[in-house]
Parts: sequence; C-alpha cells; structure tokens
Amino acid sequence: MTSESADREQWIEANRAMWDERVPLHAASALYDQAGFRAGRDEIRGFEAAEVGDVTGKRLVHLQCHMGQDTLSWARRGAAKVVGLDFSKPAIDVARDLAADVGLADRAEFVVSDVYEAAAALPDEDYDIVYTGIGALYWLPDLWRWAETAASLVAPGGFLYLAEFHPFLQVFGWHSAREVVEDYFRPEPLVTDEPGSYVEIEAETVDNLSFARLHTMGDIVSAICATGLRLEFLHEHDVTVFQQFPELVRGEDGMFRLPEGRPRLPLMYSLKASRP
Repeated sequence: MTSESADREQWIEANRAMWDERVPLHAASALYDQAGFRAGRDEIRGFEAAEVGDVTGKRLVHLQCHMGQDTLSWARRGAAKVVGLDFSKPAIDVARDLAADVGLADRAEFVVSDVYEAAAALPDEDYDIVYTGIGALYWLPDLWRWAETAASLVAPGGFLYLAEFHPFLQVFGWHSAREVVEDYFRPEPLVTDEPGSYVEIEAETVDNLSFARLHTMGDIVSAICATGLRLEFLHEHDVTVFQQFPELVRGEDGMFRLPEGRPRLPLMYSLKASRP
C-alpha cells in the first residue's frame, strides 16, 4: 500500500467512525425530524424538484445518502427504483427501517459501501439519475476519482445532479457571513478533532477525528466535465437548508436566507451533467 493509499484509508476510516457514532444523534434530532418524515414530509427542496424534473418510472441512485430520507423522498415522488449508498452501516440500518416504516421497501434498496467502490457495490451498473450533495463533497479526499465514479453510473440519456453548499462560504469560517477570515484556496486537508455534531453542538462524543477538503467551484466543475459528461447548467442559490450563520433567517418555505437589506450571497449551488 502506498503512502497516499494509506492516508486515504486513514481518512475514510476516521470519518466512518465519526459518522457511525453520530447516527443515533441525527436520527433523534429535530433537524432530521424522522417522525415528520414517517408522517409524509418531503425532504426534496423546491429548486431540486424543479431542476431534476419528473422522476416517474426512473431509476435513481443517491450517493452518500446518510439515513436515506432524501432517497426515499424521490421514491415518494414516483421513482420506480431508488438505491441509497453510504459507508456508515448504522446510517443504512436507519434508512432500511425507514423504508419499511413508510411502505417503500419494495422500491428502495440501501447499500453499505464507500462511495469510491460504488460501481462494484450497487445492484445495477447504471442509473437514469445519479443524485448527490447537501454536505457530501466536503468529506471526499479525491474529488476527481469521485467524479469518475459518479459519471460511470450515469446511463445513456441519464444525468448526474448535484446540490451542495456553495464553496465560497468557506471564506467566512463558521461564525458570521460578514468578514472574510479564511483562504478560499485551501488544498490541504482540514483535520478536526472536536466533540459534538451539527444537530447538537454540545453532544458528548468519542470518535471525533475527521478529515475534509474544501473543493473550489472550479475544481468541482472541471472534475465533472473531465469525465465526458455534458454540463447542462450550474445554478447558484441565495438560500440554504440550515442556519449556517447566526444572521440567517428562516422563511415560510423552511429555507434560510440573509435578512432583508443585506447583500445576497450564494449559499448553495446545483448542477446537472448529462450523458448523451
């Protein structure tokens, strides 16, 4: 095993342990609101639904699906088959239970696998829609290898759809969107060893070491285009799914924005890349 391979293995295994421990926190949290999901709440954001379009009869795979609520929401919207993949077995166990609870076990399958091994782990070799995002790319050690993996799963006539937090936000750190405090170009890994979770900052946790990388918009688009997929659009959005900064306010649609009168910033982006 090369030094690079060993470093990547350490990265993945540390992150897996961190996520495994946090699954019970997330499953019980108000943010994920699994009781509401069981009662019929849809996890798909309005802009995602509009951009992806009608999924009736489609085969969809969701990479890095965590506990599968987005995955199952696409099944509720009519996808003929959905498959969720995540490297955390506790997260996949929760997803499988949810699928059974909401009556979708016949159309939803969940697979435990690292995303880089997806091609070998998934039940089908390609899909009409490869869906991913919402905090997924941040954890990847190798963006280009991820793009190759994701593109390999897109069936002829299908597409990759990605919705993510905008990388520009990394210049503000995590405290306020008022002052630039960080370098946008940070190719070195970000190593964190702190307890808690984004659903419960004060939670007492043990497996706290994690590795991440801040990929620029240029790298993300370039990696996807290098696979041979055709970029259909890149859209930037002034809304996000959680209160990343204290000054963000929640609207009636459940999305968070900067308050009225503040200059708007790109908080999320989405892109679609197709295979002819």
